Amino acid sequence: MSIDLDSVTYEVVTKLVGPILPAGETNTDNVRFENLKAMTKLVGLLVIDIEEVATEKNSHMYSVKRAGEFASTFLTKDLGIEE
Repeated sequence: MSIDLDSVTYEVVTKLVGPILPAGETNTDNVRFENLKAMTKLVGLLVIDIEEVATEKNSHMYSVKRAGEFASTFLTKDLGIEE
């Protein structure tokens, strides 16, 4: 049996943070707005970590360069963040 870590990580984070999609009911949406703020803060911190790795894309060390290039490509192509 194989565990899909991407799926497990997503499930754990969404359960910890809670739902973020507004439901159209004020009290529920107030809670979900706070959840959204928490989720965006987490994503922002993760992006900062990935940006730090991306600075290594021109490293002379293969494994460091590989990680840097991967991070840089993720930021620019997947997220559309300009360098």
